[in-house]
Order: sequence, then structure tokens, then C-alpha cells
Amino acid sequence: MAKQSGTEHQARAEAVQQRLLEIIDDLVRETQPQRPSSHPATAQSRLDRDLGFDSLARAELVLRLERDFAVTLPESALAADTPADLVPLLLDAPGEMRPAADSRQLLTNTPPVTGEPTGAGTLNAALDWHLAYQPTRPHLLIYGDSDTPETLSYADLDEQAQRVAAALAQRGVRHGDRVALMLPTGQDYFVAFIAILRAGGVPVPIYPPARPAQLEEHLRRHGRILSNAGAECLITVAQARRVARLLRAEAPQLSAIVTVAELSATVMADPGLGMLRQTPNAASLALLQYTSGSTGDPKGVMLSHAQLMANIRAMGERGRVTPQDVFVSWLPLYHDMGLIGAWLSSLYYGIPLVVMSPLAFLSHPLRWLELIDRHRGTLSGGPNFGFELCLRALTPERGQGLDLSCWRVAFNGAEPVSPRTMERFAERLAPCGLRREALMPVYGLAEAAVGLCIAPPGRGLRLDHIDHDTFAATQVARPARSRASAQVVVNCGPPLPGYRLRIVDPEGRELPERHVGEIEFRGPSATAGYFHRSEATAALFHGDWLRTGDRGYLADGDLHISGRIKDMLVRGGRNIYPYDLEEAIGALDGVRQGCVAVFGDPDPQTGSEALVVVAETRVTDAAQRERITRAIGETTQALLDLPADVIRLVPPHSVLKTSSGKIRRAATAERYRNGRLEQSAAPVWRQALALAARAGVMRSRRWLQHVGRWLYGAYAWSLFAVALVAVGLVALPLPRLAWRWRVTRYIARTVARLAGLRIHARGLSHLPRESPCVLVANHASYLDALVLIAVMPRGFRYLAKAEFKGQAPVHFLLRRMGALFVERFDPRQATRDTQQVFAALAAGDSLAFFPEGTFSRQPGLKAFHMGAFVAAAQAGAPVLPVALSGTRPLLRGSEWLPRPGRVNVSVGSPLYPRAEGWAEAVRLRDDTRAFIASACGEPDLLAP
Repeated sequence: MAKQSGTEHQARAEAVQQRLLEIIDDLVRETQPQRPSSHPATAQSRLDRDLGFDSLARAELVLRLERDFAVTLPESALAADTPADLVPLLLDAPGEMRPAADSRQLLTNTPPVTGEPTGAGTLNAALDWHLAYQPTRPHLLIYGDSDTPETLSYADLDEQAQRVAAALAQRGVRHGDRVALMLPTGQDYFVAFIAILRAGGVPVPIYPPARPAQLEEHLRRHGRILSNAGAECLITVAQARRVARLLRAEAPQLSAIVTVAELSATVMADPGLGMLRQTPNAASLALLQYTSGSTGDPKGVMLSHAQLMANIRAMGERGRVTPQDVFVSWLPLYHDMGLIGAWLSSLYYGIPLVVMSPLAFLSHPLRWLELIDRHRGTLSGGPNFGFELCLRALTPERGQGLDLSCWRVAFNGAEPVSPRTMERFAERLAPCGLRREALMPVYGLAEAAVGLCIAPPGRGLRLDHIDHDTFAATQVARPARSRASAQVVVNCGPPLPGYRLRIVDPEGRELPERHVGEIEFRGPSATAGYFHRSEATAALFHGDWLRTGDRGYLADGDLHISGRIKDMLVRGGRNIYPYDLEEAIGALDGVRQGCVAVFGDPDPQTGSEALVVVAETRVTDAAQRERITRAIGETTQALLDLPADVIRLVPPHSVLKTSSGKIRRAATAERYRNGRLEQSAAPVWRQALALAARAGVMRSRRWLQHVGRWLYGAYAWSLFAVALVAVGLVALPLPRLAWRWRVTRYIARTVARLAGLRIHARGLSHLPRESPCVLVANHASYLDALVLIAVMPRGFRYLAKAEFKGQAPVHFLLRRMGALFVERFDPRQATRDTQQVFAALAAGDSLAFFPEGTFSRQPGLKAFHMGAFVAAAQAGAPVLPVALSGTRPLLRGSEWLPRPGRVNVSVGSPLYPRAEGWAEAVRLRDDTRAFIASACGEPDLLAP
């Protein structure tokens, strides 16, 4: 009987293997039509070397196997080296599993505590807060191969972490020591990370190898990270023991390679170690985050507890995160978006984190969406390729029954966001309840912890359609007149609360809105630099601003990304960015999608750059390769209106990528220049000379623009000085205030016209001609008063700060023009000054207020002070709302070089008080602010 059973098993295995090889051959024929059919796959064929399957091809194979065999394969199927390795997985795999009907009850056992650990200065203290108030609340739901998650409460996590922390202390880990962490997503990772913090150490996450066969090569390449971090201990998988000698050769200071199980067993065997705690403070180093692709030249971003907490709180404030949220994530825990954005943020806010591994996502992309439905996830997202992978796996049948109406924030970041991908994602999943308003492109970087620009939830995908030719020639993102030929740029939202952005030119001078330059930022989570890399740290800073290495522009306070500085190339006097061209070439038949690099090849003699296209292909037939080369040339010409100088077809894996799948253009370009790609075509010297001449013209143009701006600034300030003298000599001596205002208005109009300020006003007919009123305007620039004086047909008495009383010339001028001086710091004097305001209104004077009080560089409408509205309600005078648009970019706060440009002045209908008292003043304020917010063209900083 046993023999018969064994025979049946053997026959079944042979049948499974035969069908498996047929599916593999079908996939090879589809993806590699040039591969000879006389060389079918065998059980021992290497999936990568012999069949050319990359990670996405493996994911597609797993998807087809699951459909064909009606099973669910474990994520280890992605790590299989040969078809033979897949056979036992198929034989043992259970039938396709669907979410249990009662699975949503997993997160409702413990009601969330209202509030958050606002007083916590460290991650340790945040965890302690939850241990005190809700220790049994589920914190982590970790999915492995099973359909049932492993659940850890805050108490469970801390109990296990304390044991490991004690063992680390026994091994000599002390406050500030770096401990490397190379583990896949799972319970051990979370426990080890918290244990390092509990021991007072600094976690150094390193991404684990995708397949066990890669372990030795993987660790060799990461030796420099271990060495730079000075890590003496590595917590990793048991298999790493066999290459311990290799690791110590690469990182001599490394003294211990251990597993979580070994550390836990140490404490179990020696209870006397107890529950050791070394409590860091807010300034203590909390994390070393090594950036993607940095294994050859490692740069560990230093982040303190205070910086992590600041970024987490800013993201939560902007995202309106509450304990009722549920986060679902497949993001790698060695990457800042997965580690900080998903896990540590969830830990702080006390929201459950449902987590699956990146390998599980690659093998079952739709499992991500199923878990969002199953656990009513509200927060989730990832890089653009994750959304694209879901779209490829999604079929009408697989989408049936999905309910994604709970998903309120679907963020997309960490790589360029494709508008086409996001729009298709929204369209395909709309029948499943996904709202378009949930889509949220974001921008961040490790040097800011993780998040920098995030839009308010519910705003949805916003795209900027700009004139392609103007953008390429002048680097100005001018709105396109027609969307048919426009270049589309994704809006990544405004900076987080407490953060500031600016755009600078190559000389470090700040640029106005819609001008492209390097993005620099400030903020409470800005890193102090790179660990033990003083030169790289010095290059990171521009004064007290941090360079991002990315290029973009601001429009209405929102950031728009156009590329990376090192990826931009100058071709024919134009700046070219690679992303759109790479995507278009990757879609060509015969070219491997996502495996195209476009970069410039500079000539050290002339400074010009050749446009080089390197594209991977498996095609070997000469005629077909010629067809692909011709198609690439035609695509480049059509997209850029420029020819490619060099087109190079290379074998798979020639285009280098980072650990997160981003194209390493600089590294690929270096291989090209070193002759490590196939032999290039002969250089075209005449084109090189032409490029050099055009590059010289471009440099001259930039220099002339710089000189022109300074000349204009000097000219404008000369006009302002002459205007002040004219007002002093002609207007101020006049006996009547009305006469003084009439002359001053004429002078202001003349100066504005000569300075190139094109003022367009609408709604002036709303101005009450006889009765007094209270004019209320937003405040964005020093030019605001000039614009209002030039536009308004009659004079107003402006409120000025009392500090001007100490500046005799300014005080005299303002007093002669009827200004009222108000104390800002002494409450008693401020009360007396307010009485002057009421008296002026009662006497029939019209007043002008800037209720924001002051202005800043950053766009946005601030909160309004109540003085103007209380005065209007008490006097029964109407409030005249006035919205100024365009003055801020012409002369920003702390800037002294004005620019010419257009200014719009919108005058609303008068708002008449209906009663007296505070409630009526609040109504006047809210109605006034609503009109100004709708017409000023800047974001409302108080909007939810």
C-alpha cells in the first residue's frame, strides 16, 4: 500500500512538473520571442541565468501557476532557483485561500485610547505610553504564508524585546553603539529593532538578500556599510553564520553575528540578566538610515529621536491620523518609507499595522488590496511600481468582492509618480469603491527622516500641464494653453507643518515660483549629516538649508518634481530629464520595461553632453536589433524633438539599479565611459562642436539673466527712492489728508507702471463711495501697500506697528498719511490704541488692515487677527474684502531684489454687520477670509 502511495505521488509530481515546464515555456515565448524554441526549459534550468527571469517575470510566473493549479504559493516561491524547486511547493500548496468572513474582528477586540503620546521625546517613551494606557491593544498583525496573521500587542512586543535587549547588554552593547539588523519582514525584525532601542543602541537596518543563494555576495557588498557604521554586532538569519569569516574580513570590527532566537535563549538560560533598560534622550541618535544604492559609497543618514518624532508628528498632523486608522503595508522595513512612514508612525499613533513582506507582495500583488479590504485599511501606499504591479495582476474576476471604500489615503512616492499609472489605478478600482480623492502623490527623502511634502487628505491627484517648449528652453514651468501638447508634472503637495522649501539656481540664489532649480529644505527633522562622512555632510548643506539633489519648482506653494540634478543633461542648450523618455522606450517591443537608462556623456574639453540611451534587450537577431534601434531613435526624436547621440542595446542586467529598483543612471554612465558596455559608435565631432557652442550660449544666457536681475533691482529701488522723495516734497506738505492721498496715489501708479508691475483690478465698483468702511487684505509682500495705494480710488488710514514711532522719518511719513499706530506687545497700551481705531471709524474715516499681521516667504493664507472685525461690528461699518494675488513672488520676505510681473487685485462685495458683539465679528472674519482664500491664489494654511 505504501509502495502504491509512493507511486501515485511520483506520478503526480511528474504531471505537475510537466505542466510547470509548459507554463514556463509559454512565458518565455511571450517575453522572449527571439529565444529558439528548440531549447525548452528543463527541471534544472536556472530561472535567472538560463531563462532570463527577473523579479517581475518571477512574479508573473507565480501568478500564472496559482491560477493554473488553483493554489496559493508561499512567498519562498519567488526565491526558487530552478523549476525543480517549485515542484514540491506546488504539491504542498493549499487550495486558493480567501479572507475569512469574520477576519475584520481581529482589530476590534480592544478599543483605542483617545490621545497620543504628545509628551514623549523618544520612541522608547512613546512605546512606554502605550504600555501604560493600552498594553493589550493589537499593534502588529504580521502575515506570512498562512492566512492567519501573527498578532503582537504592545505588551507582547515589549516583553520579547526586553529579553533580547538584556542579551545585547550582556554582549557589551551600550548607549550609542550601532547594531546592524539584516532580517526579512517578520516578528524577529520588530522585536530586534525595539530591543536595540531598549538596550540604548542605534539600529542600522540593512536589506536582506532576496534569495539564500545570494547571501555570500550580498554580505560582501554590504561590508562597507557595516564598516562605516562601526557595527560590532549583526542580528541576522541563521544562514549568515557560514559566511561569518567573510563578513569579518569586510568589516573587521564586527565581533558578533547572532539571531533573535539565540539572544532570547541566552536570557531564558540566565534569568539573572533581568529587564535591563538604557533610556536614550531626545537628542540621542535613534537610527542610521543608509540610502538606496549606497553600498559602494555608503552614506548613513543620522536621525535622532527628536527628529524622528518631529517628522512622525508632522505627517500625522497633515494626514489627520487618529487611533481609528488602520495601516496596511508591504513596504520594506529597511527603507525609510516602510520603517518610519508605516511602522514607527503606527507605533506612535497607536494604530494597528497590518504587514506583509515585500516578497509576498511581489508574488501576490492583489493580496495587498485584499488585506486593505479585510482589515478596513485606511492608510496605505508605496512606490509607483507597486501600483503598476497591481494593475498587471488585476482581472475583473479578481476584483470582484473587493471593497476599498475604507481606503482614505493611498500615497505614492519614493520614485517618480506616473500620472498614467495613478489615473488607471483609480479607474480600474473605482468599481471596488476606491475614491479618486484618496490618491496622494508625496515627496520625501531620508535626510528629512521620510516625509517632506504631503497634500491634505481628500485633495486627490493634481497635475500641472505646462508648456513643453518653454520649459525645455527656459526652465520656466509656464501653464500650457492647450493640454494636447502639454508636459504633465505631478503636484506633490505643500511642505509639512514646520518645514520650508526653496528653489535655487546653480549659484545658490533663490528662484521665483514656476522656475526650475534645486530643491532645498529646512525642518525639525533635517539630519545633522552622514555618519563618519564629513565631506559628504559638508556637501549636503547650503548654509542652514539642506540640498535634496532633486530638481523641481513651486507653484501656489506646492512642490512639483522635474528630476534629479545628477540625472539632468544639457543637450542643444536644453535641459533634458530622463524619466519620460525611459518610460516611452521601455514600452517598445523588444525592450525590457524598466531597464532603460538615459544619461548625458560630458566632454571634459567642451563641457557639452551627448544624449546616450542604454536599453536592455534579449533580442540577438541583427535585423530585429536594427529595428529596435530605429524605433528608439524615432521615439527620442518624437518626444524631445532631438536625436539621440548614442543608442546602445545591451544584455539583461547591464542597466544597474538600486536595492529598491531605481535606475542607477550615474553608475550605468560610469560603466559606459569605462568601456564596460558594448563598443559604441564613432563619436560625431561636428555635433560635439555644435553642442559646445550651444552650451556656451546657455551659460551666457544664465549669466545675463543674473546680471539683468541685479540691474532691474537697482532700477526698481531707485524708483522707490524717487517716489518717497516725491511724496515727501509734494504730498506731505499739503494741508488736507485727502489731497495728500490723491497725489500719493498718482505717484504710486506711475512708479508701478515704470517698475513693470502690471496691476489688474476687478470689483472696484464694490467700494462704498461715501460711507466709511474697513478694508481687509491678505499680506504677502512689502509691495502690498504700494499696490493698494495705486489701485484704490480714495485713501485709507492704515494700521502700523508702534515700533515705527522710534524711526523718526518713517513715523513722520506715516503720521502725515493718517496711519494709526498699534502696540503689539503691551496689552494695556494695545487696548488704548484700539480705542483710537474705534474713534477713527466713528469719525467717518475708512481703515485698512492686514489681519495676518505679517508675511513670510512661504505661500499660504494665515490666520486672521480679530481687531478689524471687532472694530467693524462695533462701529456698524462694512468690511471690504480684498484679495491680492502675485505680490509674494515679486518681492518675498527677507528678499531685497524685486521682480517685474503681474498682480491681481480682487475686491469683494461689502460685508455689513448685522449686530454687535464677538459672534458677529467672527462671522465677518470667516466670510472675509473665505473670499480672500478663494481669490488670492495661495493655499489656505488653516484648511483641514
